[in-house]
Amino acid sequence: MRPLDGITVITLEHAIAAPFCTRQLADMGARVIKVERPGVGDFARGYDDRVNGLASHFVWTNRSKESLTLDVKHAEAGDILDRLLGEADVLVQNLAPGAAARLGLSYEALHARYPRLIVCDISGYGSDGPYRDKKAYDLLIQSESGFLSVTGTPETPVKSGCSIADIAAGMYAYTNILGALIQRGKTGHGCRIDISMLECMTEWMSFPLYYAFEGAAPPPRAGAAHATIFPYGPFVAGDGKAVLLGVQNEREWAAFCTTVLGQGALASDARFNSNTQRVAHQAELRELITAAFAGKTSAEVIGLLEEANIANARMSEMQDVWQHAQLAARQRWTEVATPAGTVPALLPPGVAPGEPVRMDPVPALGEHTDSILASLGYSAEAIATLRAGHAI
Repeated sequence: MRPLDGITVITLEHAIAAPFCTRQLADMGARVIKVERPGVGDFARGYDDRVNGLASHFVWTNRSKESLTLDVKHAEAGDILDRLLGEADVLVQNLAPGAAARLGLSYEALHARYPRLIVCDISGYGSDGPYRDKKAYDLLIQSESGFLSVTGTPETPVKSGCSIADIAAGMYAYTNILGALIQRGKTGHGCRIDISMLECMTEWMSFPLYYAFEGAAPPPRAGAAHATIFPYGPFVAGDGKAVLLGVQNEREWAAFCTTVLGQGALASDARFNSNTQRVAHQAELRELITAAFAGKTSAEVIGLLEEANIANARMSEMQDVWQHAQLAARQRWTEVATPAGTVPALLPPGVAPGEPVRMDPVPALGEHTDSILASLGYSAEAIATLRAGHAI
């Protein structure tokens, strides 16, 4: 038995934050019914065509769901949604600000009829405040939350290479829904969850915020290096490949000097005998490290770092991650079906190989419309009428 077997989730979602949340609920066994626009669907379906003609974002965030096409503004949509919600445990939505309320899908409108329903609203800035109606996308929230101000090079702020603000919101929505389900088991009542992307990203910014406490200077942008610890970051070996390493304390610094650099005297050099001094003189120290690595391959440097028990990593490209030896050894890859064929998929973190986890297909647009409506009591003739009237 999977943890969320028997739980039904209705989701009016698009893009990343809500779909990532609900995919994780589906992973744990929940039945997730994804309501999509007829003929178009979640606009993330059209982001790209890199996965056998399907969009990479969509394949990642939408496995194990059922796709129901429904024009939520159609006159017949209200009855369909009522029947769906009558059997649901959770409603998730990340529509444009105010759209769910205009459709009668706010928690306030639904709670009297469905007292056990958990309603999770995901938005850029939350349900009130001066930014309530402001449009929000991942990059914009990275900027508003201060993430861009501390990420990148000294000359140029740089966004995260993945949708970090969407992912943060999706994770907090997921965990709050799990908490709400536990709470409902004790009280019998549903609740409203108001997830703000800005608040999620601001929580993740807690170290830079506190570092800049009461007007202090924020951490400088340091590229792939650590802003306040040195040496910590990428260094290029003689074969042109970067090795990332991190020296965290004075014991490691001494081992690094002796075993990796072969220059034990540097450990007590006044310029480098504390992290504060190493940060202050990092340009000089970087030259020494680069010179020591120049005659070695990246594999040789990693070997010395391992010998000295210094934390290190390769600079993996995407193809390296697909082939990563650790993921293979732990049997983290499985497969999921899609409308364009079977593709590899990573097992959800925390789930051991062989444990019950849901890895069902990525749905085609509207694939489950007829079966869902039939389960709600609609006859074949009624379904045909709805289709002819462009309701579904």
